[in-house]
Amino acid sequence: MLSAGVLALVGCGTKTSSMSSPDIEKAVAKTLSGMSLEDKVGQMVQINLTVLGKGTGADFVLDEDALNKVLVDSRVGSILNCPDEAVSPQRWQEILAAIQERAIGVNGIPVLYGLDHIHGCTYVTGSTLFPQDVNVGASFNPELARRAAEVTAYESRACSVPYAFSPTIDLTRIQTWPRIWENFGEDPLLNTRMGLAAVAGYQGEDYNHIDQNHIAVSLKHYMGYGGPVSGKDRTPSSITKPDMREKYFAPYKACAQAGALSIMVNSSANLGDAPFHCNHEYLTEWLKEDLGWDGVLITDWADVNNLYTREMVAKDKKEALKIAVNAGIDLIMEPYAVDACDLLKELVEEGEISKARLDDAVSRILRMKYRLGLFENPLQKFEDYPLFGSFDSESLASAKEGIVLLKNEGALPIKEGKKILVCGPNANSMRALNGGWSYTWQGNADKFSQDYNTVYEALAKRFGSSNVVLNNGVKWDETTADWQAETIGNIASVVAAAKASDIVVACIGENSYCETPGNISDLSISKGQQELLKALENTGKPVVFVIIGGRPRIINSFVEGADAIVDAFLPGNNGGDAIAALLSGDDNFSAKMPYTYPKAVNSLINYDYKPSQQSSTMSGAYNYSADASSEFPFGYGLSYTTFEYSNLTASAESFTPATSELKFTVDVKNTGSVAGKEAVLLFSSDLVASINPDNRRLRDFTKIELQPGETKTVEFTLKPSDLAFVGTDGKWRLEEGDFRIQAGDQVLMINCTETKIYDTPNI
Repeated sequence: MLSAGVLALVGCGTKTSSMSSPDIEKAVAKTLSGMSLEDKVGQMVQINLTVLGKGTGADFVLDEDALNKVLVDSRVGSILNCPDEAVSPQRWQEILAAIQERAIGVNGIPVLYGLDHIHGCTYVTGSTLFPQDVNVGASFNPELARRAAEVTAYESRACSVPYAFSPTIDLTRIQTWPRIWENFGEDPLLNTRMGLAAVAGYQGEDYNHIDQNHIAVSLKHYMGYGGPVSGKDRTPSSITKPDMREKYFAPYKACAQAGALSIMVNSSANLGDAPFHCNHEYLTEWLKEDLGWDGVLITDWADVNNLYTREMVAKDKKEALKIAVNAGIDLIMEPYAVDACDLLKELVEEGEISKARLDDAVSRILRMKYRLGLFENPLQKFEDYPLFGSFDSESLASAKEGIVLLKNEGALPIKEGKKILVCGPNANSMRALNGGWSYTWQGNADKFSQDYNTVYEALAKRFGSSNVVLNNGVKWDETTADWQAETIGNIASVVAAAKASDIVVACIGENSYCETPGNISDLSISKGQQELLKALENTGKPVVFVIIGGRPRIINSFVEGADAIVDAFLPGNNGGDAIAALLSGDDNFSAKMPYTYPKAVNSLINYDYKPSQQSSTMSGAYNYSADASSEFPFGYGLSYTTFEYSNLTASAESFTPATSELKFTVDVKNTGSVAGKEAVLLFSSDLVASINPDNRRLRDFTKIELQPGETKTVEFTLKPSDLAFVGTDGKWRLEEGDFRIQAGDQVLMINCTETKIYDTPNI
């Protein structure tokens, strides 16, 4: 369960301070005092597992010479990654036992081992894979984020892995970005709530004394990573300082204050600022000094090297290490070489990195290891985790709650006895359902997911195999490394099959990809799928689009002709069964869009756009139109029932910055004939401000379940400072004037009668 402190953070933004306990600090000081310089610099370096051995997957074997070079000679204190693909928990135990034995035998300090366990134990066979974070964000149910993290932590510890590079709480602000699906959505409050719940699930009740069922987190990627100007991975953003402070920093601030043990740094730069890996203001001032955060700042993959190979702010690796560590980096993900150890040693001996900065970085790493109990229990026993791999029912429930119904002209739910054609490239693919970080980096999940159902298999199981026909029409070309490559089959045969069916389920979208290989320059749906959809819509048969993919792909020309549209995102191993349950009406849709789904490739916008970004047509010589249009807006989602909002009220029509709290209530009634869950979202709009105000902002949300005819009163509590914004001077401001409050179709106005400029950078 969430602790009282974390519940307060999830509910209303109450601040706490991450502070180490006296017993931890005493242990850290004692260990540090006995360490040589070689021991210390080794603790600051993290090496890729494949450096320590040879082979792939189950064939991977550790190499004695490599173990000695990395762990004995260089005293490396941290290892990451898998042998290119998932292995069994028993094999993980063997690998970790050999590594820990060698490391502890050198200086008594255990290795910190980390894996990209993104949506479950993604590098362990037989583990539970949950929906990706984008689905969890769409659920608007933080409990799903907490529970998925808790299960992931349990199953990770069953493998003796104490550290996950998760959760990802970037704001997904550019829809072409290939890492949208790793995040909870485009809104800071949504990412904050989900991030806090995930941290609580991973780390448990006491971040100073993490038990053997929990693990450490690495929040990523600090910060602004999801807003690249180019839309490509690992490329610069252009974010104003006010937006960086107010929006992008918010999830990291809250999770750091809640005790997140580590944070991974943005691979690139914000234009006009120093690259993040050498940005003292962002790394040390905002995080460590302003918040008093005592966790570990870790680089992303080889990103110190990028300071001299790509960012061009250092002349060589040695200088790059110097500026990164002095800016606040503690742990260097240097995956392929141990030369950073010698270079760090030289920098300390030359006085380029002070002994105080060195000891601070090493203390943070040791503190994390003590908090994890690694000195007492560097290894666990698999037999002590009898529930490993037994959480599929929870994964299925989570998947159902994270799939959005975007359109329904009566085609859904599919009635019993109907003849169904299932087509499209994602109709019979487990790889597409899982996405990246699934058994392998790029998500080649099919050979590991044989026990689960694709969409076609799940529909055949639900409606009877005699009623369901598979004819893909378009398939992904798995003979090439290009995840976008497709083969177009006999479209005429698909049309014939459609005409012989009562309804068509077209499973469209994307194949799996991860990180930079997922970069694209065109959001349009693929040419083969366009051809398929055009042919299907001309059959006159009801067509249901099931979109499966990590980001929105433009489908505007087909939306009108579709009878129903479902966005399943990346629902994981149990996604096929979840989709079948929803399409059949066995379960009801309850998700809402966690990001803005664009209408055109050049119409990318977020829900909190500025009013000046939407203008009606101006006549005359400067005739133009600037419409902030979207296909499906943030927070939009349908159900098999209907909900009526009424009686939105506020505790006061006017308030001041000194007002203790603002309460809002709204009645929500299920006016349909089936039970349903509704995510109730509270928005505010600052109508006039000293800098362009946002169109609107999500200020609170909760999820309720209602039986037919049932009404519930939902209450939201805000502080006046929740309505503040960051001005051009970097200070938070709550200005006098009117605020528009909205829940559903209900709107009211409240007025702030005084202006306050806050002195602290964190309110």
